Amino acid sequence: MRERDYDVVVVGAGIAGLMAAYKLAPLRVAVLCKRPLGTGAATDWAQGGIAAALGGDDSPELHAQDTRIAGAGLSDESIAEILANDAPARIEELLELGAAFDRTADGALALGREAAHQRRRIVKAGGDATGHEILRTLIAAVASSDHIDVIADTIVEDLLVDGERRVAGVVVRSRDLGERFMVRAPATVLATGGVGRLFRATTNPVDASGDGIAMAARAGAMLADMEFVQFHPTALAIGRDPMPLVTEAIRGEGALLVNDLGERFMTAIHDDAELAPRDVVARAIFEQERAGRSVGLDARDAIGESFPERFPTVFAFCTSAGIDPRTARIPVAPAAHYHMGGVAVDEWGRSSLRGLWVCGEASATGVHGANRLASNSLLEAMVYASRAADDIRGAALEPTGPTPLPIPPHDSSPRLAQAVLDLRNVMYADVGLLRDARGLQNALARIATLSSEFPNALGELRNLLVVAHAIASAALAREESRGSHFRLDFPRSLEAFAKRSFTKMESHA
Repeated sequence: MRERDYDVVVVGAGIAGLMAAYKLAPLRVAVLCKRPLGTGAATDWAQGGIAAALGGDDSPELHAQDTRIAGAGLSDESIAEILANDAPARIEELLELGAAFDRTADGALALGREAAHQRRRIVKAGGDATGHEILRTLIAAVASSDHIDVIADTIVEDLLVDGERRVAGVVVRSRDLGERFMVRAPATVLATGGVGRLFRATTNPVDASGDGIAMAARAGAMLADMEFVQFHPTALAIGRDPMPLVTEAIRGEGALLVNDLGERFMTAIHDDAELAPRDVVARAIFEQERAGRSVGLDARDAIGESFPERFPTVFAFCTSAGIDPRTARIPVAPAAHYHMGGVAVDEWGRSSLRGLWVCGEASATGVHGANRLASNSLLEAMVYASRAADDIRGAALEPTGPTPLPIPPHDSSPRLAQAVLDLRNVMYADVGLLRDARGLQNALARIATLSSEFPNALGELRNLLVVAHAIASAALAREESRGSHFRLDFPRSLEAFAKRSFTKMESHA
């Protein structure tokens, strides 16, 4: 089998992967991605913005405080402080690289407000195309960096682990040719994104299938906070998969949620109404749906004729489905959006396995707790990708030893696609916004059945089954409701569960 040797291999080419690779200079870095650079990354779809305490009435302390409050008691205080303190420098870094963020008439950065933020601190680009602009900026930076090789159209199958239990790189399969080869490196960074593909309704790209988490789990890495999956309250309900996102910033500018009877229901549920934490809003909309109501976002008075200029991405999605948000309500429904859990890492992005760092949504830094604060995701990816790169550059990278080559799975049955659909349906129904013991046990039984039916599943299903089991098991074990995790049979938060959850899975290789 062919081998390629680097100092560092980075798996994933969203904001976390590209930032880590850029800042790893002068080390020789390989960036591996499933598709051509600039396509398929969740970063490219991020609309809301990136949070940073830049306003005269704001401070990192307030930003950290809001982060902890949204985290429902589980956010790591020191990690939240690192995130908030590093935020202004990361914005400045993007500006130096050429990011074109929105500005006011006097040239200052335009700061928006989103749910659960005390201040206006959301930096945006193109109104609702922030992720796209950041990705464009980082792709340009990577393209001009001689220390980086981008290896696109590749599927990373597994981590290589040497005889000293150190991660020694990855096993890769060419997307087109099916050729397998090894990319060996004394440092590996997983930046593979989230798990949205696991749920029938999601705003995530199709490649968000938990690959990095599953690979790390099979290698024996510690996982954390797996039960906490955030559903975005307002995905555009027009029958598409994935569902287009209707950014929270629209509610931040005053748009209202009403049902098909014209009733504004959020005022009776939370003091902050439409700007309540995402889990509260998402469950309220879901409850309306369960009662037979449909829900629309009414931006006619708050935004009106300026909608195309202020939110061009959402406007384009709406008009493609025959909806004009200047004159009609936008149909919305909750959809899986962000995973607070992932591979457990410390303040430098180090996992429990030597030689493995994880950043971005695939990681669990502890900053988000039970519920991520809006626009902290792009920020976390920036901050911890930078910290992981700093840590790797300062480390004495040890040469890796011989590694046994993992035996590849070989089941390519046409029934795999149906199995993925079955899994997505059961996860949305039983491990989604509202959970109870019966539904979670049903989901675990179905996961076990699919695992036994497809013991040698290729790619997507193989990884989804590992992640599904971890999420459902953690949700069953947490017998309370907290943040994004809501148990109908345990509707209150309990002091006994006011702690993060950690899981170390047996090898699934």
